[in-house]
Amino acid sequence: MNFKKKSPAAAGPGRQPSARPEDKRLSIGSTFAYGFQHVLTMYGGIIAPPLIIGAAAGMSATDIGLLIAACLFVGGLATILQTVGIPFFGSQLPLVQGVSFAGVSTMVAIVQGGGGIQAVFGSVIVASLIGLAITPLFSKIIKFFPPVVTGTVITTIGLTLMPVAANWAMGGNSKAPNYGSTANIGLAAATMGIVLLLSKVGNAAISRLSILLAMVIGTVIALVTGMADFSKVGEGDVVAFPTPFAFGPPTFEVAAIISMLIVILVTLTETSADIIAVGEIVDTKVDSRRIGDGLRADMLSSAISPLFNSFTQSAFAQNVGLVAITGIKSRFVVSAGGLILVVLGLLPILGRVVAAVPTPVLGGAGVVLFGTVAASGIRTLAKVEYKNNMNLVIVAASIGFGMIPIAAPKFYDQFPSWFSTIFHSGISSAAVMAILLNLLFNHLKAGNSDNQSVFVAGTGRVVSEADLKCLADGDHFEGGKLIDAAGKEVPLQSSSDAEH
Repeated sequence: MNFKKKSPAAAGPGRQPSARPEDKRLSIGSTFAYGFQHVLTMYGGIIAPPLIIGAAAGMSATDIGLLIAACLFVGGLATILQTVGIPFFGSQLPLVQGVSFAGVSTMVAIVQGGGGIQAVFGSVIVASLIGLAITPLFSKIIKFFPPVVTGTVITTIGLTLMPVAANWAMGGNSKAPNYGSTANIGLAAATMGIVLLLSKVGNAAISRLSILLAMVIGTVIALVTGMADFSKVGEGDVVAFPTPFAFGPPTFEVAAIISMLIVILVTLTETSADIIAVGEIVDTKVDSRRIGDGLRADMLSSAISPLFNSFTQSAFAQNVGLVAITGIKSRFVVSAGGLILVVLGLLPILGRVVAAVPTPVLGGAGVVLFGTVAASGIRTLAKVEYKNNMNLVIVAASIGFGMIPIAAPKFYDQFPSWFSTIFHSGISSAAVMAILLNLLFNHLKAGNSDNQSVFVAGTGRVVSEADLKCLADGDHFEGGKLIDAAGKEVPLQSSSDAEH
């Protein structure tokens, strides 16, 4: 009888020995529990842009509520497209999509410049279609993202999110009388403590759900202490489908489109970095084709979103941290989160329930989440070779450059608007600097020398060929003395004696 070893491909129906980590499926209950955890993590970030833009446009509370519902609805659809994917669209990675914060200041400027919300929607449509056309260019830059670049960007993503967590912990609204109060910060600290406690003493399931459970417990504490208000949950519509062009048809203004195109370039850069970052965390292959599919999903979602009264879409960096801290790498978990977002967009009453979660509770969990992103970046940087190269200065300069807009938010206020739009984002600043420096020092090597500067981490020990020729077979060092094969000490001549 001739027996042949069964190949992995023929291991049996439904079996995938080489299945990607992100393709793992969990039970329905676990999938939606972890998905809801993703929704809670990004909820504050996705409702902030419509709140800011709506207020700048002078909208009523009802109209702002419509904007928020629309952003939830579109964010859910974009998340499903990104995670499930269709041919040429969707990275099939656990990435949550939502309204990009990169364009908020530009949109406010368009609104206040007289264009109104219709000009914002028009500029988003045109700029996103242009972005869709140029995605092949961005998808080809994967070879310029070695660990020294990706680690720097991931670390910067985590660090740039820390002010968001701090703001949430203080209350979220800087104009509120209790902003930064000990009660708010104490509630955030309690939530953070619960996250750490559950991570330590809980079993595997509890540890992975520690963020969600901590948010629930933190909200209960807030209710008991009178810091949470659910009285307005019943006000307003229970079910409402987003009305297409509810605020009128879009208008197209050249200046607004050009400004928004810069935002789209920033969004493409940040989403590329997020795709690579989550690929590192999930430990899966991310190539130029996958980046291209992810960027096309980003741009298609952004181009369609104004139809439902929403704005530019991008990957949410804070949810990359949730993937890292929970270890749940399944993209279907995030797809479930996207479905929950769609339901929240259709059921405003559920959105109002989630919105009632106190901001300090989100802040307490955010400190751990965003710190985990930075820690993942540091772990990637630990794989980098620092000997006899300029990688250390690449990391130092890039992270330092990325921290400038965080340390001094008004640093670029006097620069041209296109420049400040790009570099006001710490993530974009660090990504641009890391890519350029990596090209300069590691690809354009003409003029490079050994030990280029004091920033070099150091070189390995080197023994000259002349020194080796002086040694005989069996010679060895022992106690600081050179001993020959017979066990006799070989006299050493000092440099000064050799000169005389």
